[in-house]
Amino acid sequence: MAGPGIDELLELAAAGRRCSLDQLLELHRNRLRRFLRFRMDRRLARRIDDSDVIQESLLEASQRFDEYTADRSVPFFVWLRYLTSQRLAQLHRMHLGAQQRDVRREETAGNRESEYASSMNLAELLEAQLTSPSVHLIRAEIRARLREALDCMDAIDREILLLRHFEQLSNQESARILGISETAASNRFVRAVERLEVILRPYQTE
Repeated sequence: MAGPGIDELLELAAAGRRCSLDQLLELHRNRLRRFLRFRMDRRLARRIDDSDVIQESLLEASQRFDEYTADRSVPFFVWLRYLTSQRLAQLHRMHLGAQQRDVRREETAGNRESEYASSMNLAELLEAQLTSPSVHLIRAEIRARLREALDCMDAIDREILLLRHFEQLSNQESARILGISETAASNRFVRAVERLEVILRPYQTE
């Protein structure tokens, strides 16, 4: 017999069932690990175990769960992901503060787009997913074409590719994170994927 689902666990936890809250948080551990996989700076990943980041984030979520139940304006995982992203930002500042400032020196202060996926990093992630044996011979060409296409996209379109394709968030979750409607999020994702498929199709087979 299947156990309670996420929605049921959420209601039980909100009613004060501590064991249900523990189960609810545990069910999201792998999703948080996926988030960290694509968001944690590689230099930080060599110093910090992602399991420690997740454990600290889940502990904070447990301690602040009453805050969430008082205002469930966002999906539970979006809230949990936010807490984890805040902790990750603290770790980045603590361990890479000066280095991060150097990397971002050319970015406009306060520009929201600087928070989104860069075309360079996203191109590398997409390139890594190609499976053709001949790809290693033409990586520079692929990367250049991907960068060109991604540079032409709005920053929010690059970000939704990362949220939907790599983090595997739902359209609803992605829309809430980006602060746009679900219809707009869906349309942006479809258009971005269609544009990339045209570029990647020749490299996906021999």
